[in-house]
Order: sequence, then C-alpha cells, then structure tokens
Amino acid sequence: MENGVGRESGAAAIMFSDEEVREISGFKIGDDYVEVTCGCTSHRYGDAVGRLRVFVSGDLEISCECTPGCQEDKMTPAAFEKHSGRETARKWKNNVWVIVNGEKVPLLKTSLLKFYNQASKNGNGSHRSHNGRVCHRDEFVRCTRCNKERRFRLRTKEECRIYHDALADVNWKCADMSYDKITCEDDEERASRRVYRGCSRSPTCIGCTSCVCFGCEICRFSDCGCQTCIDFTRNAKN
Repeated sequence: MENGVGRESGAAAIMFSDEEVREISGFKIGDDYVEVTCGCTSHRYGDAVGRLRVFVSGDLEISCECTPGCQEDKMTPAAFEKHSGRETARKWKNNVWVIVNGEKVPLLKTSLLKFYNQASKNGNGSHRSHNGRVCHRDEFVRCTRCNKERRFRLRTKEECRIYHDALADVNWKCADMSYDKITCEDDEERASRRVYRGCSRSPTCIGCTSCVCFGCEICRFSDCGCQTCIDFTRNAKN
C-alpha cells in the first residue's frame, strides 16, 4: 500500500513513522526498503523523474524514468543528479527532491536520509550492498558480431552467472543477452555513461575494494567447470 496505509510486516515497515512519510508521493514498502517518487530538475532539460529506494542499511538506489524506455536503474543519487543534466551537480542532497503535499522538497529536508546519514557516520555499508554482501560493479562484454560493448549488472547470483557464462563464451553476441532484448542494431552506451559502473563508493570508480570482487558465493559456482570456479570451490572447502 502507498503512503503508510496497510503497512506490511518486516524491517522496512518500521523504518519511518506514518507522520514522516504520510504526504510523500508514491510511497511504497518493499522487503528491506521503502520506495518513493523522486526527481531532479535541470534548467535546460526540465524534470527527470525516478523511483528512490531507501534500504534499511542506509543505501540509496534510484531507477530513472526520465524518458520512456530509459534503462538507467540502481543509480546512486549523485549519478542520477548527473544523468538528469543538473547544472550544479555534486549537491544531490539538495538537488534530488521528493514530492510532499504536492510540492518538491529536497531530500535533505526530509526524514528519508536518516538511515543513510547513520550508516555514513558509523562507517557501515560503505563497501557493502544493501543486502550486506560485497558489491559487484557492472561489467561489459563485447559482441563478436557488431563489436559493441553491452552492460551486465551483477546484483544477484543469477545476474552474476549470466555474465560469467557470457564472458566464457568466445562467440557471445547481442542476441544471447537473456534479460534485455538487445540486437546488434541497438546503439552502444555512450562513453560518458559507461564510466558509471555501480560502485557503492563512487559512481565513476575505476576499480576499488568496494566494487571489485575476486571471488565469493555470489559470483563463483560449484557446478561450473571453469578453473576459476573450481579453484574457489576447492579453497572454500579448506
């Protein structure tokens, strides 16, 4: 239910009081997060609207809905701010807004950041994703037919397996993408977008201990016969 009515059980249901979220537009409750309508305004391009998820851990994720078919999701607020074309970037707490009583209100003036601020203060979650596991940044595989790079998001074990198998396939092509309907005729992501890899520390990180994993239970598979997975499975048993 929206706006605090008919609250479900679970940790997310007690994140905020009814008074804190009653008038926020698009409020919904998930398993370990709450979700609201958000946006960021550019003087040149107008409003970019999205869906903000606030996790119990304090992590924030935004799925952009700026245009029909926009595939930018699981963005940090800073990345969403930049994606919107906001001229005065790097102030996402002030520039990203939610709608309260029909008016745009900066995140900084709401209660939605209290878990984020607490996590930052305690130093928790800075190198973990919202489910407590190590973060895996987005990766790319090049199509052998059109030579374009395609993005793979590695948030779940299933997504990691899809990327793992694609990387191992020397003949991988766009048509093999299982969860996105992509063809070789589709445009490649702009270079300015490919630098955003989903690192929880920095959206433009080129590789750090937050987003580079050298092997864990999410991205290594006991039923895979590649040497990397065999070595990980063997070492995990020792």
